Amino acid sequence: MNAQKLSKRLEAVAKFVPTGAVMADIGSDHAYLPCYLIHKGTASYAIAGEVVKGPYESAVGQVQKENLTEKITVRLADGLAAIEEADHVDTVTIAGMGGPLIVSILEKHPEKLQGVTRLILQPNIHAKVIREWALAHQWAILDEEILEEDDKIYEILVLQRGQMELSTAEILFGPKLSLRKSPAFTKKWLREKDNWQRVLQSIEGAEQTPEIEEKRAELTALIRLVEGVL
Repeated sequence: MNAQKLSKRLEAVAKFVPTGAVMADIGSDHAYLPCYLIHKGTASYAIAGEVVKGPYESAVGQVQKENLTEKITVRLADGLAAIEEADHVDTVTIAGMGGPLIVSILEKHPEKLQGVTRLILQPNIHAKVIREWALAHQWAILDEEILEEDDKIYEILVLQRGQMELSTAEILFGPKLSLRKSPAFTKKWLREKDNWQRVLQSIEGAEQTPEIEEKRAELTALIRLVEGVL
């Protein structure tokens, strides 16, 4: 992977960035995504934010190597603190982290999102918590994607400002993804169902405490949700 050729996962993130966007890539690592978007003419300007010194220095080096120092600013900052009001950022990408970490980044500096109209979020796990956050903070799901790369399955959520309503199943599976039922979607949730069934079987012989009963009810409900959507 490099600034001209992204991974399948980051390429999928990139396609949701609007043409002409001023974007901030939070947790940018080598700044491959911002460099790619500037080279393609998709983004007009980019901020690459990194909280760790090593990746920050890698991003600085990559931007210099690509001769993009006039189009990309690299900042060492904690999450959304990389965004400044004068940047006029309208699109934020956060990719390659767990859903809870992405939510914590969004919640730590909410004022930095004031001018932002699109969030493109790619959690490695627990996309559900991002949908819950979106519901609570007046963001609506514009689109979703699920894909498999190197035997790992990733979800991408594209959010825009607005209201939405989601059922329990839609919060877990994604309203767009559960309608499309792609092969990656089916594979992910059959795998999850198998895991839940194994845990359920493992607690069948355990002493029946209130905690065990609660866990059994939770797993049974999740398995029924998967069966209902597949």
